[in-house]
Amino acid sequence: MNPKEAREMFRYKISSETTANMCLSYLQANLITLPSQYAFEFLLFCTRNPKACPLVEVMERGQTTSKLAKDSDIRTDLPRYRIYRNGVFEEEVTDIQSHWRDDFVTFLIGCSFTFEKALLNQGVRMLHHEQNKVVPMYKTNIPCEKAGIFSGNMVVSMRPLLQDEIDDSVRITERFQSSHGGPVHIGNPQEIGISDLEKPDYGENVEFGSDRVPVFWACGVTPQNVGVSAKPSIMISHSPGHMLITDQLEEYK
Repeated sequence: MNPKEAREMFRYKISSETTANMCLSYLQANLITLPSQYAFEFLLFCTRNPKACPLVEVMERGQTTSKLAKDSDIRTDLPRYRIYRNGVFEEEVTDIQSHWRDDFVTFLIGCSFTFEKALLNQGVRMLHHEQNKVVPMYKTNIPCEKAGIFSGNMVVSMRPLLQDEIDDSVRITERFQSSHGGPVHIGNPQEIGISDLEKPDYGENVEFGSDRVPVFWACGVTPQNVGVSAKPSIMISHSPGHMLITDQLEEYK
């Protein structure tokens, strides 16, 4: 399946599954859509926090087609979306056409799913693929730099690795700066404010043995966490683990 076919599968409601392990080597993107009155401050927040929010595209006011995905429609081409009003999660939907407004500005943010093909090529197992789960994501105590109304802590995704896989995984993912780059923490989750790995804040618990070490990457769900505190009148995001798959190849060389 190529990216266009995947987007059409979501557009026509054939599937609404996680995009992990789909269209490997293609850039996947988190989505945040806000009324234009919040756009500058959110853009500033992303600029100040590039690890958590590596911008890959800022769309014009009212624009619905991404430059990174030919013939795309960001209102329909992600498998699932979340609607927040005044900082409160309202509902999860499979398209946002009925919520769309001409004053909306959409931000596309790189996703760590993009570098998973490179890790797989190195022989690193992705247990969330094997267990058919959405990658686990956790709120942390790692602060983001404030911009206007947007402030809060980073969200991270976790992949459990064997000890002898860690150095290569760090080296590989550091090359993917538009997809969060290298890990922000390795090892003890309590050091970054995570009390129970079996209870992720987003995604699903991944089972692993004592021979594996939890490795944490910055996550594009961070803006959702921050947006709850900022309380914009409306904020639309991807549902965690359900991205826009673009046409842009991100091969590791």
